[in-house]
Order: sequence, then C-alpha cells, then structure tokens
Amino acid sequence: MGHHRHALRTSAVGAVSAALIAGTALGLAPTAQAASASVRFVDIAGDGGTVLKANVVTPAGADGSRRYPLLVMPTSWGLPQVEYLAQAQKLADSGYVVLTYNVRGFWQSGGEIEVAGPPDVADASKVIDWALANTPADAQKVGMAGVSYGAGISLLAAAHDKRIKAVSAMSGWADLIDSIYSGRTQHSQATALLGVAGTVTGHPSAELQQTLKDFFASNLSKEQEMIAWGKKRSPETYVDQLNKNGAAVFMANGWGDTIFAPNQYAKFYEELTGPKRLEFRPGDHATAELTGLFGLPNDVWTDTGRWFDHYLRGVDNGIDREQPVQLKPRTTGAYEGYPDWKSVGATRKKIALAGTTTIHTNVDSGADGGIIFLSSILDQIAQVPPMASIPLLPRRWAAVWQSERYGSVQRVRGTTTLHTTLTPTKESGTLVAYLYDVGPLGLGKLVSNAPYTFHGQTPGKPFGVDLELYSTAYDVPAGHRLALVVDTVDPLYIEHNPSGAQLTFSSPANDPSYVSVPLREQ
Repeated sequence: MGHHRHALRTSAVGAVSAALIAGTALGLAPTAQAASASVRFVDIAGDGGTVLKANVVTPAGADGSRRYPLLVMPTSWGLPQVEYLAQAQKLADSGYVVLTYNVRGFWQSGGEIEVAGPPDVADASKVIDWALANTPADAQKVGMAGVSYGAGISLLAAAHDKRIKAVSAMSGWADLIDSIYSGRTQHSQATALLGVAGTVTGHPSAELQQTLKDFFASNLSKEQEMIAWGKKRSPETYVDQLNKNGAAVFMANGWGDTIFAPNQYAKFYEELTGPKRLEFRPGDHATAELTGLFGLPNDVWTDTGRWFDHYLRGVDNGIDREQPVQLKPRTTGAYEGYPDWKSVGATRKKIALAGTTTIHTNVDSGADGGIIFLSSILDQIAQVPPMASIPLLPRRWAAVWQSERYGSVQRVRGTTTLHTTLTPTKESGTLVAYLYDVGPLGLGKLVSNAPYTFHGQTPGKPFGVDLELYSTAYDVPAGHRLALVVDTVDPLYIEHNPSGAQLTFSSPANDPSYVSVPLREQ
C-alpha cells in the first residue's frame, strides 16, 4: 500500500513538472504582447505589511481627470503576476484599471502560502485600498477576477469586502474539501500536483505542510481538523455573507476538472441569491481559459468582459437577460441555456442494479478515471475520454451492470446518482463508480465517475451507499447502452481496502439498488 502511494506521488510529480513548464510559459508569454502597454510594476503592502508584487495597467490617456472601474486579479497557484497581462491589456483598452498581483507566498511576493486563508482574503482588501489611493479607480465600481487559486480568493474576498460589486471566478472552488476529499477519498494526483507546484514556486506554510502530510498519510485522527481547515477556505462557508453583500457572481468551470470537480460549483450556484451566471464546458482544470491568457479569442474571457461591462460599467449588453446557466456538452459544439441548474437534467432514468455481486479489492480492473490533465484535455480537443472494454473487464475485480440498448440519443445532463447496499468483509474500504457509454462492440467511453470511502463499518453488516458522480453533459448515441462499473483501485485516488477485502453489492426488495441518470428532454 505504501509503495502504491509512493508511486502515485511520483507519477503526480512527473505530471507537475510538465504542468509547471507549461505554466511558466503561460505566465510569461503575454509579456511581449503587453510590452507597449501602460504597465507599472509596483510593491503593495498586504496584510501585516507583507510585500505583494503587482502590476497596474491603466487605460491609454488616463490623466486622473476621470475615474475608471477597477478590476483586481490575484494570480493562479504557482504562476507569476504577468499571468494576466494579455487580458489586463484588453480590459484596460476597454476602460478598466486592472491590477494583478502575486498572492502571498509565491514567486517574489512575501509571506507563506496560506491556501486562501484569512491573510489572503485580507490581502485582497489591502490591494483594493492601494488601488483606490494610487490609481484613477472608481471606489463604487470594484470587481475581482481570477483563474483557479485567484478564483477562490476572489469569491472569498467578495464575501468579506462589500466594495466588490462583481466577480468572475474561473476554474475555482466553492468547497475545498469536496474538491480534494470528495466521498472521504483523497484525490491524490490533484493534491500532489498542488503540493509540488507550491514547493517549487513558493514558500508553503508549516500549517500547509502538516495538512498535506496528514492528508497523504490518511490520518483519520486529523480528519475533522483537516475538514475545518478546508471550511475556513471555502466560499461555501460564507455564502450568506456573499448573498448579503450582493456581488454579481460569474462562475465557469470544465466538465473534466480533475482538481475542482464541477459538482461543488453547481451546488454553490444554486445557493446564490444575487445576479449570477454559471458556465460549464469541456476541458480540465483551467484549460478552457488557457488560450485567453495568451490574448487569443476565448469564450470564458469574452463572457467575463461582458459580465463586468454590465455590472460595473452599466453597459446594456443583454448578459443579464440570457439564460444564466450555459452548458457546452462534451459531444457537441453548441451551447445550451437553462434558467437554473435544477432544469439541466429535467427528467431522470433509473437503471436497476439487480442481483448480488461480490468483487475482490486491491487490483485495478482497467476501469479508471484517466490521468490528471491529459485525459480531459484529450476529451476537450478530440472527444476521446478514458475508455475500457466492458466485456473484458475481469468480473473478479469489477462489478458491471448495463442498461438496455437505447433506441434514441440519451442526453445526459447534470449529476448522476448511485444508490446501493454494500456489505464489506472489513471495516474500511474504497470503491470507485464509473458510468460508461458502451458502443456495439463493447467499448466504453467514460461519461462520469466518483470515489467513495468508508470507515468504521461492521464487517458482514450491510449499509446503504449514496454517491453523486461528477456532473457532466454527454450525448449517448442511439444504439448504445449505459454501463455502471464499480471497482476498488484508481490512480487518481488513494484507496483504503485492507488486504483480502471483498465488497458485496445487493439489491434488497425493500430498498432496490439503482443508478439515476439525469436526461435532457428530447
């Protein structure tokens, strides 16, 4: 088991290296384009006097005679403050003062990495203070935007600083624990990538280092402590404050985000009561926004600009009258609009998980969620998700149930749920559920998946399992089937199956097992 975890971390480090090289290029590439812009590099005193490295881009000809809306943009995890320069130039050209800054603990900024803790939230307010005092920014028209880490900090800041009137949170999180520990299962590749990137490009705090150590060591005695640490850093915790402040919130994410899965954004969106918009499209973490960071045409950044134009500058561009939930399915090129998230999967179709099936643990059956970044990018670019031959999956290690062959296209939209009765032979265990689109030859394309871990159960005693799979939008062609596969090992996650453990799935008459698939009406 220890060797298995070490291999996970090693493979994740390899993924990190590639991501960091790409990230550095991504952060530095816009500088040449922005060289002719009015860019000022400045030092700003953050919370407690910590120096934050920042740059300010002001509209051409700004002479202090008029005020402009202010956009503050905290950097992504591990990227330098030049990350946003191409977009900052575009936004300044359209009439904004844009201030981007390197969050504390990274690159040349002072302090330690606090993972969007209270000092990071306080820093955002200090940066706004500085901008209002030192640029021609309008105190009544303040917005925040960011990708990934910058998105989370922007949402948290808007909950704590009522001067922030609008937010664009791209590829961020609402619930940090639900992102990296959903189903009580450590998302090991995602967390290792964040940990290594932080170590290479910044200065992790002792608290962060200890939290990661406990996380990877599966230290159950520290579980509640870790959850409390995550809650303090989750916009979800402060949703009432955010609603009270009334900021207009725009959120965008990728269906295949292997760091911040879309479910937690969808749930958070439903809880917001102010002006709001939610966009999901194909891709992995921050890949949908990537081309925009190079200054290329990009849907997410275009809608970010429209959002701020309307809610900060008062432009009547119609964004407030559009359907607020915009989805781009993984299998088509067209956007679909919905009035709210509940309307996305308006009808549900149940697939019965009949009979009793027992599987052995600790062996990867061949059904997997893929590789962090690589798999979802392949799906985004070439519509090639992770695949498995369903007939060839070894039934000793994988439980398989299939629907009938569908006579028409099944438009899966939203969050698939699994309900089953599980009887373990040990007190702890992990299972991973996968939903596949199965073609005539038995080749399954991954539609969705999610892990589930249990502790403290009585061996031999059945208990109910309810699991939400990651939200998605995927069209299953006519003539295909849906299959649910359950196994116990996946390289994306740390598993907790004791040696020799077995899991038995049953469907009691008084509590039948099923998968409930949300479908868009034809």
